[in-house]
Amino acid sequence: MGARACLLLVGLTALAAALRLSTLGLQSLWYDEAYTPVHVFHASIAATWHSYVHSENTPPLWYALQWPIVRLFGTGAVAMRMLSALAGIATVPVAWAVGAQLQDAPGRPASRRAAAVAAALVATNPLFFWYSQEARAYALFVLLAGVTLLCFLRALRDPSGARLWQFALAAALALATHYFALFLLAPMVLWLVVRTRRALVPLLLPVLVGVALMPLVLAQGGHGTQWIGEWALASRLEAIPQYYLTGYSGAALGHGIELLVALVALAGVLYGLWRGLTRAEERGALIALVVLACGVLIPLALALAGADYLAPRNLVAAMVPLSALLAVVIAARRTGTVGLVLAGAMAVAFLALSVDVDLSPRLQRGNWHAVAAALGRGSRSRAIVTVELGAAPLELYLAPLANLAHSARVSVNEVVETGYAPLRAGAGAPPAPGLRAAARDEIDGLYVYRFTSANPVRISEQALRESAITQALHPEVLVPGSSG
Repeated sequence: MGARACLLLVGLTALAAALRLSTLGLQSLWYDEAYTPVHVFHASIAATWHSYVHSENTPPLWYALQWPIVRLFGTGAVAMRMLSALAGIATVPVAWAVGAQLQDAPGRPASRRAAAVAAALVATNPLFFWYSQEARAYALFVLLAGVTLLCFLRALRDPSGARLWQFALAAALALATHYFALFLLAPMVLWLVVRTRRALVPLLLPVLVGVALMPLVLAQGGHGTQWIGEWALASRLEAIPQYYLTGYSGAALGHGIELLVALVALAGVLYGLWRGLTRAEERGALIALVVLACGVLIPLALALAGADYLAPRNLVAAMVPLSALLAVVIAARRTGTVGLVLAGAMAVAFLALSVDVDLSPRLQRGNWHAVAAALGRGSRSRAIVTVELGAAPLELYLAPLANLAHSARVSVNEVVETGYAPLRAGAGAPPAPGLRAAARDEIDGLYVYRFTSANPVRISEQALRESAITQALHPEVLVPGSSG
């Protein structure tokens, strides 16, 4: 790699680091992020493993890496998200190497056009940025999927034992991070087996990892994934390109922004195809397209067959071959300066969207920390009704709290209702006789309604859930006490 290329890679990696690290603690932990430190991580590995098996639906690698971080640095937003941020930063040079492998042809002068564009897209893309600041396994999944793709491309070019074992190890680690890695691995494994029989022995490693994970898959049993089936499949399919083009929270920007970014990408692709790809670029684009297609279409086929786990966020790693595919086509050698300008415009649009997330509370995670601060510790006779998984951040920031047992009754002097719009009809009505509306607040899109009474009011868990101000399904009820 020449000095200019090296300097460019360092600059793009630094940009990714600045984006991810400078605002790592800006947003409060939410939903699954908060659920993990509250309900999964414990002082002992045994207790953590027991909670993990019975509450999570992801392979164990991220949890194994994150547990010692929590033990050393606590459960603050920066500590919980640092592993994801570092993984997101490391994905940038991996994307550079993938782009170079896909565009370069043996025996010809090396081109760094696709490499630079792939790295720029990964560094700035709002979806990669979002999950680089999420205390979950997705950023690590993206990194290991990218490393696996890179090792696959190198093994295709040089199917030596060392290259094949590198691919096998990367594939095993990716599979140990997220089950959807299987769909990305399938075409690569098949390709290598057809390419050389020498791949059979190294590829036993990811196969053995997959077999070892099967008891865990059966024990986890899809806990907490009912929300996927409750989300219309057509809407999920629509969200896939939206996520890539404008980020996880980009729907709030409207379809106009999404269309604008899509038009820039489409113009680049059409121009690249019109100018024509070299034979090496055609082969590289085909490889990226096949991996991308399998990563998306196989889970879609399974969803149509009844095994529906097709959540757009589970496809985040498939966006690595998509970024590489766009880089190869838009920055094809024959597109010249025009191709680089179009690719640059796309990266600038991505960067603007990523920065906008940091500037606009409406695009950020729910500000549960501010809600908790507004509520304060409160009295022992308070019940909080919140959206599904909204209990976890409140338990984190207002500990000790616990879910009220099903069908239980409780005496309260205060009921707090929290949730997002749309609110149900009659949301402002007191949840029980004797309670009166005391305050209504809106905190960065989260609504907080308070109802109070001078005398204790007896109310059931069912009545509290039915009084939830939000239309979201499966509200939860919290009362003072240990979450266990």
